[in-house]
Amino acid sequence: MDTQEVTPENTAERIVWFTLTATYPLYFIGALYVSGPVIAWLLFFLFFRQWLLTNKSSPIPFGIILWIIGMLTMLVALIVGHLDWQLGTGKLIKSSIGWAKGWALLALFILAGMLPIRPELIYRAAMKVCLHTLLLCPVFIISWIVGLPDTPYVSPLKVIGGPGPEFFAVSLYEIDPGSGLPRWRLFTPWAPALGFVANIFFLFALQEKNNQWRIIGISASILMILMSQSRLAAVTLICIAFLPIFLRIAFSIYCTLFGAVFSLIFALSGASIIDFGSNFWESFKSARADSTRVRATLANIAIQRWQSEAPIWGHGIVERGPHLVEYMPIGSHHSWYGLLFVKGIIGFFALAIPLVFSLFSLGRKALKHPYIQTGFASSAILMLYTFGENLEILAYLIWPALLSMGQAHCTAQQLKLSSSSYPSTAEPQNKV
Repeated sequence: MDTQEVTPENTAERIVWFTLTATYPLYFIGALYVSGPVIAWLLFFLFFRQWLLTNKSSPIPFGIILWIIGMLTMLVALIVGHLDWQLGTGKLIKSSIGWAKGWALLALFILAGMLPIRPELIYRAAMKVCLHTLLLCPVFIISWIVGLPDTPYVSPLKVIGGPGPEFFAVSLYEIDPGSGLPRWRLFTPWAPALGFVANIFFLFALQEKNNQWRIIGISASILMILMSQSRLAAVTLICIAFLPIFLRIAFSIYCTLFGAVFSLIFALSGASIIDFGSNFWESFKSARADSTRVRATLANIAIQRWQSEAPIWGHGIVERGPHLVEYMPIGSHHSWYGLLFVKGIIGFFALAIPLVFSLFSLGRKALKHPYIQTGFASSAILMLYTFGENLEILAYLIWPALLSMGQAHCTAQQLKLSSSSYPSTAEPQNKV
């Protein structure tokens, strides 16, 4: 068993290590939402200094370039949308700051994957958060049992500004209005977001070399998913668990054999399979019927208004929905509908192109190196959650997955360069 302690060795690693391991302290003082953008731009300036101002530069992988272009396109769509709808200079400045704290983070953290940050350090830091979760979970559960206030306080740091007070509130638990049962969101703004982060930590736990830390990570991740009661989190967990098997089948001769067998079975009993799938989907939706209804209504409103009012550049800003959807923002709970409404078809493709490219380019090489496999799995988690969450709002929480995607693109490029020049047995390193 590998018992070697993992500690930061340079400035970039220290920034990542201390920010990630301090997740709960930052949460309790209401600074977690602020920390994400701060470290993203710190890492960017560190990259600027080490990559652009030295002679040791290496080419930026094409996948990372696509993410940079895509997120800059988001800013252009934002500006054009504000000008089209004459929203004023004040809202334009505010929205631009929001872009710097949201969509920009996706490109910045993926770009930071080029910095000398060891993936093993990210994994171990995430396992530390998992350990803190296991230690603190009894406090959150007992708080509900004894009837303590569900939200003891909201940090005064909310004056900084953000999507809402829930990003600065310390929540011990919450009661689901549909079932009346408790749910926990821990250090995230809402319970499904906890399931999102838990799946990222579960992925990292599978890559952890130390058995004790791996057990802690897997246990805490599954516990967080159960506490969140998120259906999407449960489905994603299963996908991640079986991803290595899927990759081996997809890139082997067994893929053809499996396809032939499945085609034969479907031809013989296709109607039964379709009925089973339909019944499963209806049961899946009815598990949280109120949530499904609100999500579907928000999606319909977003699509109708996008098509009829602003198909190219969108509406520029987020708008609150009617009472029918509990005044939730139009297009929320879904990255694609939200993008169509706010940034139009331009914003839609600004996310779709780099994300789909990452999935396919990393997926083709996932079996060649564990770093690439982790980056591919991170891309897959992001893709799954685009159908249930807004990536922009949660970028400050999911940044470890973004880092792993950047590292995967770098590793894939290094493997390509090494194979095209001369055989090398050295393990690829992510260095500027």
